[in-house]
Formats: sequence, C-alpha cells, structure tokens
Amino acid sequence: MKVRAKKHLGQHFLRDLNIAERIVESLTRHQQYNQVLEIGPGMGVLTQYLLTKEYLTTYVIEIDIESINYLKTHYPSLQDRIIDGDFLRWNPGTLFKEPFGIIGNFPYNISSQIFFRVLDQRDQVLEVVCMLQKEVARRIASPPGSKEYGILSVLLQAYYDIEYLFSVPPGAFDPPPKVQSGIIRLTRNKTAKLDCDEKLFFRLVKTAFNQRRKTLRNALKPLGTVPDHALLDKRAEQLAVADFIVLTRLLAQVPIDTIDLPENDL
Repeated sequence: MKVRAKKHLGQHFLRDLNIAERIVESLTRHQQYNQVLEIGPGMGVLTQYLLTKEYLTTYVIEIDIESINYLKTHYPSLQDRIIDGDFLRWNPGTLFKEPFGIIGNFPYNISSQIFFRVLDQRDQVLEVVCMLQKEVARRIASPPGSKEYGILSVLLQAYYDIEYLFSVPPGAFDPPPKVQSGIIRLTRNKTAKLDCDEKLFFRLVKTAFNQRRKTLRNALKPLGTVPDHALLDKRAEQLAVADFIVLTRLLAQVPIDTIDLPENDL
C-alpha cells in the first residue's frame, strides 16, 4: 500500500533512501536532547532511520489521515507517538516538557510558517534539520549583504547558527517537484534573550524588509521617528542581527504612543 501524494498538502515523497539516511544523520545534538519531532512523515522515509537511534525518542505529527494509517500499519512501535494534527496549530508544550529537536521534509508552501512556529518555541527547540525549496533554504542561511537575505534570515539567525548542508534534485521525489530542494541545519546559539525589546525587534525587521530597496531612514517611517544613526543610511539587507538590535534599542527610546506599529505581528 502506498500513500497517494496530495497536491493541496504539498506532498512530494522522498524516495532516495541514501538521501533520507543522510538527512537523519545530520542531527548532531543528541547529547543535549533525547526527543525529536518529525513534521510531515508521510510514508516514514525518514522515520525508519530515526527509529534506529536508540538515544532518541521519535514523535511524528501528520495531518494526512492516509499517511497516519500507513504509519500505524508499517511502524507499530510508533503507535503512541503519532500525533494527528497540524503543526501550525498544535502546541508542542502539551507534549514536550524538555528540549527537543525537529526534523522533516517540510511542505514547501508552509515552510516559512513552520519557522515562525519554531521561533515561538525557540527556548525548547535546540536543533532543526529540514528539507525546503532550495531558494528558501539559501535565503535562510544567507549572510548580510546578499540579495537572498531577508526577514527569516535575520530572525532565525538571531537565535540559531544556520548551515546549508546539501542540495537534492527533483528526481529524488515521487512526484518530482518543479524546484530544486536544499537541506539546512539550525543549531540553537547561546542567545537566551536579545539585548533589546524582542517584540519590537521582530516588528522592526519586518518593517525594514517590507521596503528593502529604500534606506532604513525611509523604510522605518511607519514606526515613527527613529533617533538619528549612521545605520539608517543603509538598506535592510546590509545589516547584521547586531545592527538591528542597535536600531531596536534606539526605537525603544521613542514614546510608545508615537509609534505606528504594524498590525500583523510575526
């Protein structure tokens, strides 16, 4: 029995077992956590290798009932650790009381939303190894100054060290996607909390990149009057995380009732 790939769920099942094993072997932090959550296991191509790791307790979360039934049939030892649900709406705190890792071949159409959920759980998620659309993977791992560098790059790099590991061709999947894929690894850094108002930091980064072709002096006008600083003559893509922290601290000096913050929080 095979699971039928569903377009509305963005399913492309990895069929290359060598690549699947290589993805699982990219997990490195088992000394600091002993539980891992796989997002979207499908037919268990990664799961089968995760279950061989005696130091890890593997949980999976899957929204597709056909895949859930497949996993229950083919991986009976996983029965009590299959979560029937949507990761974007599920609260990991209901299950995980200790630090954990995340792994998965993320559906490309919701990968950014998954990372914002990871950021919400950054105090517990010590490592993420995942497959994404190559363009998105490169963007997240990009350093300041590159055209790919953007909102997710800054927000994730504030809390994680990020490595682009390797690329995967479309032929490794069934059905083959129309894009190249890439594997990245996020490792939690030592920053417990940013040296600024973190909520304001998130909003400032989003506002800065919403008009990335403008200098920050103009791009940040929706946030009110920002005290003058040389960084304001640069564009968002030129600033490192530390620079955005400096600007956040400057912005925090402005009385809050004069700041027109964006309605959509990250």
